[in-house]
Amino acid sequence: MSVRNARDSAAYVLMFCATVLCILLPVALAVSLFVRSIPVLERVPVTTLLTSSDWAPSKGQFGFLPYVVGSVWVTVLAMVLATPLCLLTAVYISEYAPDMVRTLFKPVVDVLAGIPSVVYGLWGIIAIVPIVAAVGPHVGKYLGFVPGLSATGFVNGDCILSGAVVLAIMVAPVIISVAIEVLDTVPIELREAALSLGATRWQAVKHVVVRKSAGGLAAAVVLGFARVFGETMAVLMVVGNVPQVPRSVFDAAYPLPALIANSYGEMMSIPLYDSALLMAALWLMAIVVTFHLGARVLVWLLRRRVE
Repeated sequence: MSVRNARDSAAYVLMFCATVLCILLPVALAVSLFVRSIPVLERVPVTTLLTSSDWAPSKGQFGFLPYVVGSVWVTVLAMVLATPLCLLTAVYISEYAPDMVRTLFKPVVDVLAGIPSVVYGLWGIIAIVPIVAAVGPHVGKYLGFVPGLSATGFVNGDCILSGAVVLAIMVAPVIISVAIEVLDTVPIELREAALSLGATRWQAVKHVVVRKSAGGLAAAVVLGFARVFGETMAVLMVVGNVPQVPRSVFDAAYPLPALIANSYGEMMSIPLYDSALLMAALWLMAIVVTFHLGARVLVWLLRRRVE
């Protein structure tokens, strides 16, 4: 018995240490980024960093407004495109699809989720960008967007819309997989009870299954948002990388992850450049953490409402 107790104690200590390490890792990451960001914060106020569009590292000017706005544009548009299609696909696979379709669909989703982002970026260059370049001017003129100084995306298709389409396709496997798992956890008895009361198949899905799993579906969407907001390579390759505040989805943009990836090699030769880029990384982390916490609150509220 003493040997078994010693093994149990050792296993408990090992698991406890692993858990504490996982908890401390994001804290250590945030602290290290903040410490490295202090030099630029001592020279430039946070309000100036967030509201200025002047980007001249050699002169000590670090205006992140175009990069923050570009990240928001691409992320929001990608989620607007991806969320309804992904949730409807998950509902079909979980509630309506035959077993053969479900069996074939799962490995396809797994393959899509495992494709490197650079492959999606290359595919976007050869497939999505030419389509946007051909369609963009006509749609833009119809909506009142006239190609001008900021409408760089009209020239070759490298714009917010191209990046959003690529990101929507990238994030689809994540949202669909999680959503299917959530829908499958709803007990079959709830579906049968709704049907026995005279509800149609769609009414049972809409008012029972989706309502019961609303919290998990919201978490799936937020998980996809976190993946989209921090994506680098695919966005960098198709969004244009022009440091400007976009005015439409056909304008080129320069998201924060692309800025960090493109500028990393230059930051060692310019004072405060590395501190400014690490500040951008800290903002990315803060935004993702904030949305995760918001998702937790949303899930909790939805579960209370259902219960």
